[in-house]
Amino acid sequence: MTDEERIKLEPSWKERIGSYLQRPEMRTLSEFLRAEKHAGKVVYPPGPEIFNAFAHTPFESVRVVILGQDPYHGPGQAHGLCFSVRPGVQPPPSLINIFKEIERDLGIAPPDHGCLTPWADRGVLLLNAVLTVERSLAASHQCKGWEGFTDAAIDALNREREGLVFMLWGSYAQRKGQLIDTRRHAVLKAVHPSPLSAHRGFIGCGHFSAANRYLQANGQEPLDWSLPPRAQLDGAAI
Repeated sequence: MTDEERIKLEPSWKERIGSYLQRPEMRTLSEFLRAEKHAGKVVYPPGPEIFNAFAHTPFESVRVVILGQDPYHGPGQAHGLCFSVRPGVQPPPSLINIFKEIERDLGIAPPDHGCLTPWADRGVLLLNAVLTVERSLAASHQCKGWEGFTDAAIDALNREREGLVFMLWGSYAQRKGQLIDTRRHAVLKAVHPSPLSAHRGFIGCGHFSAANRYLQANGQEPLDWSLPPRAQLDGAAI
């Protein structure tokens, strides 16, 4: 993780957490990823997209943080934004439930795709706790070093920013919530949107309207949770 040409971390993030990439545990992580690829294992997302969440949402642009666990592990799904898939890829069940809750909460009809890049470009940091995964093997890269790096990102936001909204869905994301000062930021908690748990409290949580109320109460514009149709995204940098 020390090759400056290979690490394309967005400048405002690099200023704050770039030094973390030089730590021994990140070098160990880099060696692990190289060994996995040399062994013929397929790792998602592709290398240039690993830091996509930071690329689309610079530090000062963050308004809302949605924390995921690790990337989708199916072919063509993960592109560096938690819960998101590229246009043309079937939205996974958790994302379908997210769209259902937005429709219930805000009356916004689900889009004809599952690409959340427009959210990221509007200030929603779509951050997985673990940024890589082996194909077809969920959670395969947990405890390899990514968690400390994403903790550093959350810690920087907690300390240097005020009035952010953190959406923590499921116990894994909620453990990350220990890093967040609830006197400075809004922390919204619910069960995970997975079909296994969504109807035990995610559907009906009202997080999207609650986020907008909090932003407005703190002198900010509400966030536009709608997504453009797929035809408008085709060919865009996502």
